[in-house]
Amino acid sequence: MPERPETRPGAGPPREPPPTRWALPDPRAAEGDLVGLGADLEPGTLLAAYRAGFFPMRIEPGGPIGWWSPDPRGVIPLEGGHVARSLRRSARRYNVTVDTAFPAVVAGCADPSRRHGWIDDSFQAAYARLHELGWAHSVEVWTTGEGPPRLAGGLYGVAIGGFFAGESMFHRARDASKVALLHLVEALPAGGGVLLDVQWCTPHLETLGAVALPRDEYLGRLADAVRRPALRLG
Repeated sequence: MPERPETRPGAGPPREPPPTRWALPDPRAAEGDLVGLGADLEPGTLLAAYRAGFFPMRIEPGGPIGWWSPDPRGVIPLEGGHVARSLRRSARRYNVTVDTAFPAVVAGCADPSRRHGWIDDSFQAAYARLHELGWAHSVEVWTTGEGPPRLAGGLYGVAIGGFFAGESMFHRARDASKVALLHLVEALPAGGGVLLDVQWCTPHLETLGAVALPRDEYLGRLADAVRRPALRLG
């Protein structure tokens, strides 16, 4: 298990980095999910992109950075959701922490053996910088029982105001990524979160409560969420 630090880099108030040097496009003018190509992964660029309604993902491994604004957009409502009893039972088998092993969680999400893997070293370094500045966060799920705890799964994403952009999640044990998401969904409202973005509304995410929003509606909710006080996860 990665050593747990005495102080958590992502736990303090977020610090604003220098602004991006790029002119970012308006997602409302895009005809498809892909808004633009290129730019960089500097903290100011990433934050400007999330605030404007899009996120980075390479077109293909080793390819250019694509900036995406899916229409419709997948979000998970933070009120009135139903959680299956089986998932509640699974959650009792694990311990959950926040921001205690950010690099290990991102590395788990970036495992090259995963299908369609695209999280390369440059993305890992970029989100590590956001974490150090207090904008990126991880949820870790640890095994319990005999032997030392092991990282069974987790997720990471970016928090701005009352907005959380889920980037990726992984699991090495049954339901571990779902338990991480369950913790996030329950922690966000208590910490001031109002909008949880999961990018695309895939069939798998639909089983976890995701719904699809038209781009204009999503952008309206985003504009409200990012103006709110910084949320608290831990």
